[in-house]
Amino acid sequence: MKLGLAQINTTVGDLAGNEVRILDAYRRGAVAGAELVVFPELAITGYPPRDLLLKSGFIAGNLAVLDRLASATGKVGLVVGFVGENQKRPGREATNSVVLLQHGKIIAVRSKMLLPTYDVFDEDRYFEPAESNAPIEFNGRSIGLTVCEDFWNDEDFWRDRRYRYNPATELVAAGVELLINVSASPWHIGKDATREAMLVSLASKTQRPIVYCNLVGGNDELVFDGASLAIDATGRVAARGKSFEEDLVLLETDALQAIPSEVLPDEERLYKALVLGTRDYFHKCGFKSAVLGLSGGIDSAVVACLAVAALGAENVRGISMPSQFSSQGSLDDARILAERLGIRCDVVPIQSAFTTLKGELKNLFAGRPEDTAEENIQARLRGVILMALSNKFGSLVLTTGNKSELAVGYCTLYGDMCGGLAVISDVPKTMVYRLAKWINRAREIIPSSSITKPPSAELRSNQTDQDSLPTYDLLDAILEEYVVKQRSAAEIVHAGFDLATVRHVVRLIDQNEYKRRQAAPGLKVTTKAFGVGRRIPIAQRFRESI
Repeated sequence: MKLGLAQINTTVGDLAGNEVRILDAYRRGAVAGAELVVFPELAITGYPPRDLLLKSGFIAGNLAVLDRLASATGKVGLVVGFVGENQKRPGREATNSVVLLQHGKIIAVRSKMLLPTYDVFDEDRYFEPAESNAPIEFNGRSIGLTVCEDFWNDEDFWRDRRYRYNPATELVAAGVELLINVSASPWHIGKDATREAMLVSLASKTQRPIVYCNLVGGNDELVFDGASLAIDATGRVAARGKSFEEDLVLLETDALQAIPSEVLPDEERLYKALVLGTRDYFHKCGFKSAVLGLSGGIDSAVVACLAVAALGAENVRGISMPSQFSSQGSLDDARILAERLGIRCDVVPIQSAFTTLKGELKNLFAGRPEDTAEENIQARLRGVILMALSNKFGSLVLTTGNKSELAVGYCTLYGDMCGGLAVISDVPKTMVYRLAKWINRAREIIPSSSITKPPSAELRSNQTDQDSLPTYDLLDAILEEYVVKQRSAAEIVHAGFDLATVRHVVRLIDQNEYKRRQAAPGLKVTTKAFGVGRRIPIAQRFRESI
């Protein structure tokens, strides 16, 4: 059977726009000779629709699109994810479903059995799970249609399983010849390798070819990488869609041949994910241009490079906002970066405004030494300037803080946290350095001094980040253990980390939840980001004992 895997970039809630994309790819697949064209999970609505599912008319609108898609089909079949209606009540109103369309009508519908409710997923809030799945006859072949998570529970691959059922093996036991999975699987570093290994394992175990069609594109904080796959019955990868791009993959299931593995460094995948996530956030929210502060440091330099790749140099504007504490080297680095990227960079000094504001507060602050209050005034003045430019020109402000800073609260509310998208807020500082070096792999774009100089907020004389924080190598290692791997402070110390340092870092992470709750949305690129997938109460008193 000749198949087309249409990994398309949908927009959540754009029912009409998604319909156009589906029809266009379906027709291209038909012209190319496909018998069946497969689309991702919830391609009609976009993924994840979240509380749009609770809005009046949303489900009905997606069903109207489904009817039109069915009417547009001929002898070439179309498989697409949509929101179904649960006919068995009591229960949730909706189902996460996949449909086979052919000859102008609905041939078969199957619904997702395993509903993820971990990390960024909350599907049990909206959908009623299916109790079973069954083979479907298509053009004389028995196929199994499944939705995303229904493939992610094989006992021979996963040590810890979340569900009792294994829909894929149950379909094989029922006699299917081909397994098809429609998916919306968000990317993070290492996810594509895990996904491919899982599918290879499942194909080898079931001795059935597997066809996997994944969503591509950015939707809010999530980035989907595409990279759709076909695995033959022996477990060899036989087709692979492009990563972080739309693609129509054509393959013949009866003549699958192994292809070479795809070897890309983590830095390249991360770069592509952040560029795609940034571009789609802008376009899907209706913004066309970005503005950001250029400090001369590594974080703002990396964000500027990503913004230019996503939006074009003509749509990115840098603002240098020096104070009396800004070094000439930092000012030069910001200017050189802007010149190399070809972006406009304006200089708006804050020293006079800072002096004036300190004067206005002099009586209120009488008798107290200068401290973080005065330091943060500088950051907040810069936030005011960036937001003023945003309001005046309609540009979205990009924040430039990294995950390490956000973790320990080394950032200023209503200051450097001001903005509409936190591009690298899930990128640890050590990975920011790796990303900067990768950006400079062919020629120097980011000034070398931005990478080599000690990191500093430059809010007081001779300040460095390590005045109050451990080295970033150490900080990021503890952050990985505590936030990502969710190990206790005692377990981290037992693993060999210094007791006082662990106590210090864990205390900072715990006490700065209120800041992170007010942060701009950030692109998720690790297994555990600060955002919807990590829900720690702000007003709480649990503390790790060591």
